[in-house]
Amino acid sequence: RVNAIAPGMTETKMIGGMADAVTNDIISHNTLGRKGTPQEVAQLALYLASDESSYVTSQVIRIDGGAQTSFQHLIENNCKDI
Repeated sequence: RVNAIAPGMTETKMIGGMADAVTNDIISHNTLGRKGTPQEVAQLALYLASDESSYVTSQVIRIDGGAQTSFQHLIENNCKDI
């Protein structure tokens, strides 16, 4: 089986250096209104590695708190003239 995990903003050192205004703006557009945790991403990885996911393959699974859904309207509104 081959699957991929596509994490959104997750509490890591990488985002620790981001300006608070940028972080807060991203979080404000996130459906769940918060950053994810490394533990949540790890739990998804454990699920995909387990027998419980034996019928799951060829998937890219977003774990982004709904950010993709929230940002869709921004993409549509800002790219309609392109």
